[in-house]
Amino acid sequence: MNSPALLAYNILFPFFLGIARLFSPLHPKLKTFFRVRKGVFEELKQIIDKLPSATFTLWVHAASVGEFEQARPIIAALKARHPELTLFVSFLSDSGYNARKNFPDASAVFYLPADTRANAKKLVALIKPDVLLLMRYDFWPNHIMEAKKQGTKLILAAAVLQKNAQYFNPVLKSFYKTIFHLFDHLYTVSAKDTMAFREIFNCQQAETAGDPRFDQVFLRSRNCAKVDHLKPLFKNRTVLVAGSVWDRDEMLLLPAWQGLEKRPSLILVPHEVNSENMARLYRELENRSLAYTPVSSLGESFDPEREILVIDQTGYLVELYSLASMAYVGGGFGVNVHNTLEPAVYSIPVLFGPNCHNSREAEELVVAGGAAIIHDVRELTAALKTLTADTSQRETSGKAAGKFVQERIGATTLIAECIERYYPDFRKVPSWGPALPGTDNN
Repeated sequence: MNSPALLAYNILFPFFLGIARLFSPLHPKLKTFFRVRKGVFEELKQIIDKLPSATFTLWVHAASVGEFEQARPIIAALKARHPELTLFVSFLSDSGYNARKNFPDASAVFYLPADTRANAKKLVALIKPDVLLLMRYDFWPNHIMEAKKQGTKLILAAAVLQKNAQYFNPVLKSFYKTIFHLFDHLYTVSAKDTMAFREIFNCQQAETAGDPRFDQVFLRSRNCAKVDHLKPLFKNRTVLVAGSVWDRDEMLLLPAWQGLEKRPSLILVPHEVNSENMARLYRELENRSLAYTPVSSLGESFDPEREILVIDQTGYLVELYSLASMAYVGGGFGVNVHNTLEPAVYSIPVLFGPNCHNSREAEELVVAGGAAIIHDVRELTAALKTLTADTSQRETSGKAAGKFVQERIGATTLIAECIERYYPDFRKVPSWGPALPGTDNN
């Protein structure tokens, strides 16, 4: 497809790529970008040469780990029905690759090569994908067009069109319209996004599916084995779990909690658990004369009525919300609030700071009545006091949070069914049931 926008891209991109390579020794991020992509094709070929002949190959591309998490329930659903499926996963970012480089369902996890025509042709010929599932965004035209040219079906999932997105830029709009039209299926997270794709970009293949993250959060909520040993400690107690907390969150949270006449038991989960940050946090608690116990040192003498349980190890947070009566999610006084769906799935009210504009689900959770935005210590104190003392209010808000998540489950099945339609002899496979993989129908 030789649109003027794509022709301009293929003239300018190699030029800027060359400039970036030239100055990469002086810029750590650029240096890393080029370093980690050395030998990608050789490593992939070695892996592929050892694989059995593929009956069906799915290529999933994600910018980083957050976008990949949206693909995980889709992968799980397909692997449950087609364990022989060959899966390749590519990332743009270091953080995404390093976090999921050992993803067990993938035959290979790799960095997406720079988006030149030669690289794209080489990569697609090497992995021979039947379907490319691109999550949310990160459109690299040459790779997408080459996959299309070689017969790959293209699916965009979890697509959104936010108000100030670059897609609407008058200079770039034609470019993105061309890209969007390459996709055979375009699944959005909301009806509003579907309408925008159809009306603004004339993408009639756009369809509302929802956000697979809701399915992923729901699936993860079914397993809380890691916190089984903590459940007896907090049984029949009102519990506040403060998750992904930064120092700016602590400045509000600790005085607000400390000032309550009737305090809920507090489980404090710092965003970073490195030794430096933990030492800082412990000093802060000691300066406030607050008793605490790190989970790594938990013993029989721990008293949840008198002591704060501090989580100084990774891997706890998602399951800890299952113990909570209410949640405070950090990040809302920094760049952006962290994951608000993780507590909401347990039907508990959620509190967080005002910087949540880049998190659509956080804003919608507030509108649904399952969450509240906090601006200062006074507001947080009042909210905690109400949720601790007023059981009815806490239950009402919690039910609204749980309902918000439950009503948005189902994107996984819709997208996985679409992919399966391109699978050889898919008609021989039983139809998809109403439940997600790993769940029952209750």
